[in-house]
Amino acid sequence: MILIADCGSTKIDWCILNGTKVEKQIFTMGMNAVMLTEEEMRERLAAELMPELDTYASKIDSVYFYGAGCISTEVCSNVARAIKANIEGAEKIEVYSDLLAAARALCGHEPGIACIMGTGSNSCLYDGTGVASNVSPLGFILGDEGSGAVLGKLFLGDVLKNQLPADVAAKFLEEYSLDLLTIIRRVYREPQANRFLASVTPFISKHIDVPEIHDMVLGTFKAFFKRNVMQYTGFEAHKVNFVGSIAYHFKDVLEEAAAACGCTVGTVIKSPMEGLLKYHSA
Repeated sequence: MILIADCGSTKIDWCILNGTKVEKQIFTMGMNAVMLTEEEMRERLAAELMPELDTYASKIDSVYFYGAGCISTEVCSNVARAIKANIEGAEKIEVYSDLLAAARALCGHEPGIACIMGTGSNSCLYDGTGVASNVSPLGFILGDEGSGAVLGKLFLGDVLKNQLPADVAAKFLEEYSLDLLTIIRRVYREPQANRFLASVTPFISKHIDVPEIHDMVLGTFKAFFKRNVMQYTGFEAHKVNFVGSIAYHFKDVLEEAAAACGCTVGTVIKSPMEGLLKYHSA
């Protein structure tokens, strides 16, 4: 049996795969591997994952962990050792980035362009085995075009600088119980500003027919294609595939932006797990 993990900052989706059959799916608290020590990860897995694995733990011989923050050999080794300390019988433990998870889920064993568009955004040119080229996403301050955090940043700026119809702005502030000082505090003085910014995207989605909101979303999606996808050599030959809640819920505007940039959107999925199960059962 193999254990597959799709790890984000909010939650970890674990699936036990026996051939082509999913034996069990488990959800635990998310983590960013670059933010935690090996000991902290080991303790968290012991407390949250192992009780759920129960009798399956002794039957798992391979673990494939795809995670946020798995960006260096050192970090990946820390994660692998934390897993090994809990699942001692696993003979193979492989740790990869969430970007490779997106590529394998979207493209399988075929070359293509794979993108993440959720709270953050990222992209790569995938050669069918690994990431051949990657334009650094740079985070929501310098980059992350098209992400939930950037949509939220642009939207809140428009609300506070009177760039939206007054009734729409007032409705938003009332619905989210926000005012200028609260927004400033949440963005500049409290941790995880990116999550706060992304939390307003359901309102943006619900009011996408407001011209000013539509144009804002369209503009940052165009920026994603121009500043990321179009940097890959031969991008014209590939469809552009996406995983993530923003791409999934704003697919119509995403396709509009792609067409304006001479790109074609291919597969769009909300979560990579279904594709990862297919990849590892092949």
